[in-house]
Amino acid sequence: MTFKVQTIIAGLLALMLPTAALAQTDAGTLDRKDVAHDKADFSPYVDRHLPNDVFFGDTHLHTSYSFDAGFFGNSLPPEDAYRFARGEEVTSSTGSRIKLIRPLDFVVVADHAEYFGMADMMAKGDPVLQEDDVTARWYKLRQGTPEESMQAFYEGVESVSTAKNLVDNPAMQRTAWDKTLEVAEQYNDPGKFSAIIGWEWSALPNGNNLHRVVMFRDDADRASQVVPFSAFDSQDPEDLWAFLQNYEDKTGGRVMAIAHNGNWGTGLMFGLEKVGGGALDTKYAETRSRWEPVYEVTQIKGDSEAHPILSPNDEFADFGTWDKGDIGGRNVITPDMLPGQYARAALQRGLQQEAKLGVNPFKFGMVGSTDAHTSLSTTREDNYFGKNPPGEPAADRWEHVFMEGEKEGTTYYNWETLASGLAAVWARENTREAIWDAFKRKEVYATTGSRMRVRVFGGWDFTADEVERQDFADRGYDGGVPMGGDLKSAPDGKAPTFMIRALRDPDNANLDRIQVIKGWLKDDGETEERIYDVVCADGRAIVDRRCEGAVGNTVNVAEASYTNTIGDPLLSAFWEDPDFDPGQRAFYYVRVLEIPKPSWQAYDAKRFSVEMPNEVPMIVQDRAYTSPIWYTPG
Repeated sequence: MTFKVQTIIAGLLALMLPTAALAQTDAGTLDRKDVAHDKADFSPYVDRHLPNDVFFGDTHLHTSYSFDAGFFGNSLPPEDAYRFARGEEVTSSTGSRIKLIRPLDFVVVADHAEYFGMADMMAKGDPVLQEDDVTARWYKLRQGTPEESMQAFYEGVESVSTAKNLVDNPAMQRTAWDKTLEVAEQYNDPGKFSAIIGWEWSALPNGNNLHRVVMFRDDADRASQVVPFSAFDSQDPEDLWAFLQNYEDKTGGRVMAIAHNGNWGTGLMFGLEKVGGGALDTKYAETRSRWEPVYEVTQIKGDSEAHPILSPNDEFADFGTWDKGDIGGRNVITPDMLPGQYARAALQRGLQQEAKLGVNPFKFGMVGSTDAHTSLSTTREDNYFGKNPPGEPAADRWEHVFMEGEKEGTTYYNWETLASGLAAVWARENTREAIWDAFKRKEVYATTGSRMRVRVFGGWDFTADEVERQDFADRGYDGGVPMGGDLKSAPDGKAPTFMIRALRDPDNANLDRIQVIKGWLKDDGETEERIYDVVCADGRAIVDRRCEGAVGNTVNVAEASYTNTIGDPLLSAFWEDPDFDPGQRAFYYVRVLEIPKPSWQAYDAKRFSVEMPNEVPMIVQDRAYTSPIWYTPG
């Protein structure tokens, strides 16, 4: 054997045995020696474990297993929801072929716990329905006229709102839950697609929306040890949290609750009194903060980031505003209720409560999701399949009544729905565990449908040139905290500095601007907010905290088209708070806006040759909201 061949073999063995050193002896043989490396690794990524990718998904999707979805004609079970989210073509409940432009990375099938699976059983004529008088009667009504079918539906909804379970058949829920778990395990594919286990707790006291999505970190072996906790068990979220605690104690698993978009209620979602009565206290704040780390800030039934009455100086606050009435229009929403329904106001309330109680009960990150009841997570304006099968694409869907209100002026129409939203997660890998962990640490953000990539870091010593570094993220983690993090005890003479990057969705619109939204607690106990435009597309200057002039508008409404000849594909910003007071509690979150593009209503008008009334929005500026970074004085 020649020396050259020996050298090649030694090199190959070195590649095959990376944990051992290979030495050549005087006799020319190769000895394996277990010795430590005596020089540093060349690769800079060997011990790099920071989150390095964004995963997009939907944490609030209903299938035919939900009572309301099934009664409104959804025939697609969880299997189809997963298939669609993974990028497969499916046929919708109304017979349309449909497919996503790109697969999602994860989804939570969150069917209502109340009468879980019953509607699907009725559609299939399951014999178990004959075991109970109520389900037997509802099944018969559903086979009758549309009016008779809706009679059964409204009886069911009324029983949920009054927390009166009319069906005493625990085996029915157990059967449906076991099937849900089986399908979730079938479609979960770690590293490629996460089928995350969950359900929706749908408390509805007197029409008020207190819903939460329950989201597991665990596989079916643990989740199967319980059945979904429902509003029939309790309408008080404190009892839901106790159930979650008991689950973790019993199984060793991990679980959380995500508060439902709060703008279809009367301010109870972030109210200052407990559902069971009495003012908020430290125990309540600690418990809620533990179990509800994130909030669903945007979805089909409107957007709840901000309200124009609460934020009159925010020209972008009136986006997808739903403020007429609660579910069913039993109560009219009045201005005094709004702070308990909108995220920005709730974050400000959280600062006040923290100063009073020592713990912030409303310290939440922000995500978006659809709340679609079609089994179809569709959030693009050009591919929007509505809230329910009656809202799927058709020439007249825009004018249908979405929910008729009991009180005057509380009726909502289909044209008022949004093609929203998505949850975006910064994580290392696409697994149930990694995604859940990102939610827990609040390193997540919401979008109203686009898949733009947004990243923000806050710290005390960032400099303007660092946001352009190729190792921007490494510097962010080393020198500060990401979205969802905390800054404390400002060093003398320092103000918070922020590095922000935003990249457009490759299949969507360019970006208009990046904004920092700040809220703080003043010395007198009142709160204030301020909006700072920190970078503007197309080189526009910032004058008095705002971009000088609008980005423009390339939308051709008649053709439902636009061009990316305005705006920028990438925006980055360094920003230092010019109004910082180290003695005042504060939060900062980032809002990123796209350039204008046609709304789903404009696409409908083009496809079906429909002339929309003036009140129907034909142009939309989709956006993203990051989880906040909080500042707490020493």
